[in-house]
Amino acid sequence: MRVIGVDPGSVICGYGVVERTGKRYQLIEYGVIKAKAAGEALPLRCRMIYTRLQQVIERSLPDEMALESLFYAKNVASVIKLSHARGAAMLSGAMREIPVIEYSPKEVKRAVTGRGGADKKQVQFMVRDMLGIEETHEFYDATDALAVAICHLNKVHSPLGRPRSWKQFIEEHPDRIVGSKPRKNS
Repeated sequence: MRVIGVDPGSVICGYGVVERTGKRYQLIEYGVIKAKAAGEALPLRCRMIYTRLQQVIERSLPDEMALESLFYAKNVASVIKLSHARGAAMLSGAMREIPVIEYSPKEVKRAVTGRGGADKKQVQFMVRDMLGIEETHEFYDATDALAVAICHLNKVHSPLGRPRSWKQFIEEHPDRIVGSKPRKNS
């Protein structure tokens, strides 16, 4: 499965595409969208996020999109701008009919480091180690996006992970459907 992780910001939006086969992760691509030019209005920045993410999706063909859920912030204006950027990112996935899933910051940190209270440097170290990335300025801005993608891949591949759809659940558990006939083992 291939996932695009997005860390939307109204100024810098990080993205990372990661694929998992068995227990092995493969980095497909990562980068940042620098959405703020001098004096650029928020609608233009949102358009840039949407357009550039559409290009990444078209190029990398992910199966799903994962984003970090919105966290509490004291500055209402910042939250509103961030919400707009998140909407542009979500729309880029939805327009390509890619499921969009959200994870809390604690879930992401726990999935990557084993601790929900890990700091940014621990997350960066683990992401770099898991994906074999050399440090670059873009890597630091895309770390959270890559971590979200890894988090989603861990959830999907986990034996405790939830099915992605009712169809998948029915295929995996036909004996739990009322009125269905149990399978015969051949």
